[in-house]
Amino acid sequence: MMFSDAFVAIADPNRRYLLEELRRGPKTVNELAAGLPVSRPAVSQHLKVLLDAGLVKARAEGTRRVYAVSSAGFLRLNVWLDQFWELSPGE
Repeated sequence: MMFSDAFVAIADPNRRYLLEELRRGPKTVNELAAGLPVSRPAVSQHLKVLLDAGLVKARAEGTRRVYAVSSAGFLRLNVWLDQFWELSPGE
């Protein structure tokens, strides 16, 4: 995963909303679309960006896909961000 992709992915308010919803538990596209003023296909496109950035994962459940937050994707992002909390020489 490229970190710039993750930052681009979370820059959009609709995608941040989706992440907040998925933080509460796995959901389908239809469940996620119910809370947004965008179409179901638009929600699917937002989820693809989050998938490509490694921030969410999906599993097939019959004919539906269930989405959830990817802890591994956020761990990589967190590890990268943590380096900026270390004190630099002279601080």
